[in-house]
Amino acid sequence: MHQAYIVDAVRTAGGRRNGRLSGWHPVDLAAQVLNALVDRNSVDPALVEDVFMGCVSQIGEQAANVGRNAVLASKLPQSVPGTSIDRQCGSSQQAIHFAAQAVMSGVMDVVIAAGVESMSRVPMGSPMVLPRKADMGYYQSPAIQERYGAQDFSQFVGAEMVAHKYGLHKEQLDAFALQSHQKGVAATQTGVFKNEIVPIAMRDAQGQVSGQWHTQDEGLRPDATLEAIANVKLLQEGGVTTAANASQVCDGASGVLIVNERGLKALGAQPLARIHHMTVLGHDPVIMLEAPIPATQRALQKAGMRLTDIDLYEVNEAFAAVPLAWLQALDADPAKLNVHGGAIALGHPLGASGAKLMATLVHALHSRGQRWGLQTMCEGGGMANVTILERL
Repeated sequence: MHQAYIVDAVRTAGGRRNGRLSGWHPVDLAAQVLNALVDRNSVDPALVEDVFMGCVSQIGEQAANVGRNAVLASKLPQSVPGTSIDRQCGSSQQAIHFAAQAVMSGVMDVVIAAGVESMSRVPMGSPMVLPRKADMGYYQSPAIQERYGAQDFSQFVGAEMVAHKYGLHKEQLDAFALQSHQKGVAATQTGVFKNEIVPIAMRDAQGQVSGQWHTQDEGLRPDATLEAIANVKLLQEGGVTTAANASQVCDGASGVLIVNERGLKALGAQPLARIHHMTVLGHDPVIMLEAPIPATQRALQKAGMRLTDIDLYEVNEAFAAVPLAWLQALDADPAKLNVHGGAIALGHPLGASGAKLMATLVHALHSRGQRWGLQTMCEGGGMANVTILERL
């Protein structure tokens, strides 16, 4: 069995809805991170054997296999295939797993795992809305409804259920949201993200280059205060979740170059990290967002590790309740969690978030001189991926 090595991991800075990245067609935006991986590492494009690309809303401009289309829009030769993956918010983390499995098996030696989501141009939930019935529950079959007794599986309801189950109050969620912004601002001001962010030329609504460059996460709020966060309207009457303590709608793309020993030799490259373990787990689809907890427990057990062995955690901030419940259930060290901020401050570009978090985790391990990292994220349908990696 071969090892799976990360040679490089990059992302675009997050773009707010209708903001700095909204002028980019998502296919062309995804191609930018593919090109960056090739250029930054002096890769012969013909050596890339496949592209696995996460994308959640595969409709409109993101339809018809966005992974293959991104290859065709990039510097990669047309001989490089591409495929698109939907494991909801974990789509590009699953792309990383598929890429790692491919090189570990020896079937392929050089693979790119990537992700893209333009939430400005393809709004969240677009694939689930039909003219005949514009609600979010129609996709559930009668058998699913009979089994679970739920007319609709909702991540928003799930966030409230998680908060209630773990006794999390709105004040805790709001304080966590403020910390996300504070950590993200500090990381930006100290140049921590410089090695992972690919500068993107800004385009207007007509797609014309404006002459400006997008290099910083647009959703960051340097002036965020606990009072302002606390005053944001509740998403559900009597609940604890607001737009301020949940992830931001975001445009973005990300990519990770993954190889085995033969790939390292072919590229003449030095790896940044080794993928040590991968887990994916299904869980209750009604509470939906709790899956990272049992998935992390399973991953650690299979890897023969304890959480105290891990130096840094990236737990996606889909809602503040998710990482807070994860910390509580696993008795984890909050000082190791999302040390440069998370999706509440930096944005959550759905299909791109898995590889985006991986880019942040890999580079954070290097900048801090630490060894072990763990990444996990909740996913629609009650699932979670977990990846454990070792900095090299």
